[in-house]
Amino acid sequence: MVDDSELSLLEFPCRFPIKAMGRQSEEFEALVSAIVTRHAQLWPDEPVRSVPSKAGNFVSVTATVEARSRVQLDAIYQDLTDCELVLMAL
Repeated sequence: MVDDSELSLLEFPCRFPIKAMGRQSEEFEALVSAIVTRHAQLWPDEPVRSVPSKAGNFVSVTATVEARSRVQLDAIYQDLTDCELVLMAL
């Protein structure tokens, strides 16, 4: 059986930024933060950052976490992509 570390180029635990994009709204950053922190702790002293699109219609939210495994990251991305307000997750 192949373990998690053999399938990833990442060494865990590690600092890992997660970015989600969606339509601009007051609650989008809180929504993304809630989804991400369900699975991982935010990286110490690194705030969640929001950047609006040029026209202000969309926003990207980046939350940097302490990633412990590939399974954990997969769960975060699955929850983000399952959310109808998230248009894209990177």
